[in-house]
Amino acid sequence: MPYRTSAPVRERAPYLLRRELQHRLDTLAHTHRVPGAQLVLDTGSEVLALHTGVADAATGTPFTGETAVPVGSLTKPYTAALVLLLADDGDLDPDDPIADHLPELRGMPEVTIRQLLSHTGGLPTGPDSDAAARTTPARYLSAVCAAGEELFPPGADFSYSNAGYVAAGRLVEAVTGMPWHEAVRTLLLEPLGTVPQFLDPAAPARPVAVGHALNAATGLARPVRQNLAPLEAPAGALLASALDLAALGSALTGRHKALPAAVAEELRRPQPGARPGALADGWGPGAALYRQDDRLWCGHDGNAMGTSCHLRAEPDSGVVVAFTGNSGTATALWHELAAELAELADVRVPAAIAPFGSGEHVDLPGCTGTYVNGGIRYRIEPGRDGSPTLSVDGDLPIPLRCSADLSYDLVAPDTGRPEPGGRFHRDPATGVIDRVQVSGRTARRADPA
Repeated sequence: MPYRTSAPVRERAPYLLRRELQHRLDTLAHTHRVPGAQLVLDTGSEVLALHTGVADAATGTPFTGETAVPVGSLTKPYTAALVLLLADDGDLDPDDPIADHLPELRGMPEVTIRQLLSHTGGLPTGPDSDAAARTTPARYLSAVCAAGEELFPPGADFSYSNAGYVAAGRLVEAVTGMPWHEAVRTLLLEPLGTVPQFLDPAAPARPVAVGHALNAATGLARPVRQNLAPLEAPAGALLASALDLAALGSALTGRHKALPAAVAEELRRPQPGARPGALADGWGPGAALYRQDDRLWCGHDGNAMGTSCHLRAEPDSGVVVAFTGNSGTATALWHELAAELAELADVRVPAAIAPFGSGEHVDLPGCTGTYVNGGIRYRIEPGRDGSPTLSVDGDLPIPLRCSADLSYDLVAPDTGRPEPGGRFHRDPATGVIDRVQVSGRTARRADPA
């Protein structure tokens, strides 16, 4: 059965708060043209579970509390928890070099399992899903993790990498002898009370939502197809409801006993070198870390094709907030809804990282050039006013606002507002800018400074 409290929510939760939050969820979904969404607020003593709209705009299928949504990268903390469960059983050591278990990673022999899970191993992100679908996991990893492709020395920095979680899934299979889907179902999803559902053509085991893209011309949401390659499943193939995500959040706080306390603590333990920039304030070997006032929350964000899903859990208080939405525009809904939670429920949940700039911007003439992360090319060059701009794989350039500490904000083309972008790095020996982090991914300079 999906995650539940010991008594029906409707009988236990404050009626007025439920009614007001439902009104806000309905209103914001309409404002942001999100077909359907779910919200769960677990205070540790009370649980509010709300939903609105439809699971599929084409069919009008209702979005219920049981509907499973493609959660994208929110699959990763499940895979990380699975690896650390195996470590807790003595099947591996998180400080083992991953190449000791997977020979296809022998090109990066110093990267440990812990660094793999915390995105501090220096692995590139890997090819897109269309390219990944045309190869095998072993060939994929051998190509991505070849000698000379590392972005920085292991443990020295942070670069978000899907390839790292392809490797984590391969590790699970090597240790358990089970396919990743079967291992995560048996060892984690079922103990959490989650009905397993993955991105595959098989008949769904439960109601599912499709992702949607907003047609700018008509203002209508249209269903979109998921395109994750099968080998990328450990990085993004799970479907879950907000109640399912809340169960994982409860386990991260130590309240849900599907995870031993030691595993929960390890998942959220801040890792040296994990400076994720625009993604979070820190990272553990599986969970993103977010600072709000004097409290450190853990969780993760996930975006599949046309979905936006978010989990936050605060270990000291046991508060958990989970959200799913079946449109790319649901990210903006989530940000507004988090602000409403502070006002209505006195829960200050960290929804997003604030822009980095302090208002004083500087020129960074040494930042221009081409940077690479695997097959992705980032180009920094002067714009019309001389300030730097960023383009990714030849897309339209976006203006940057740089600060003296080498962080920068992106200027959103549609609103003109600053959004957290990332930071530049200087080589400690030469002082030359040799790397750039863009939304959590680090790229190396590919041309002379």
